[in-house]
Amino acid sequence: MKLTSLRIITKDIQQSVMFYEKAAGCTAQWYTEDFAELNTHSITIAIGSTRTMKMFGGEHLTASKGFTNTIIEFLVDDVDGEYENIKNLSHHIVQEPTTMPWGNRSLLFCDPDGNLINFFTPVSSEAIQKFR
Repeated sequence: MKLTSLRIITKDIQQSVMFYEKAAGCTAQWYTEDFAELNTHSITIAIGSTRTMKMFGGEHLTASKGFTNTIIEFLVDDVDGEYENIKNLSHHIVQEPTTMPWGNRSLLFCDPDGNLINFFTPVSSEAIQKFR
């Protein structure tokens, strides 16, 4: 397992991406109108609009409802295999393993304090290449 990114969920993705591009001194790569990433030397800052949360099981996962706007993301070898372990550890599975539009197969769940955790495995050729 490798910590690879932090994902920020925002109401105004254009504004957030511009802010982080200037702060980090790099250019974002846009995958959809609702999802972009900035790659630094040590970690990726992923930025998703609040609309992406619908892909993870609903709009109810927002800071105003008690959840953070940040997702801690771990690259794992086999997200489906990890699901077998996680479903016995977490009482709050937000999304069972699902292939996302940007090419990662993703499992989203909460830790005991309600922090959002994403375990993912690249499955599209572009996503696999990115993490080599």
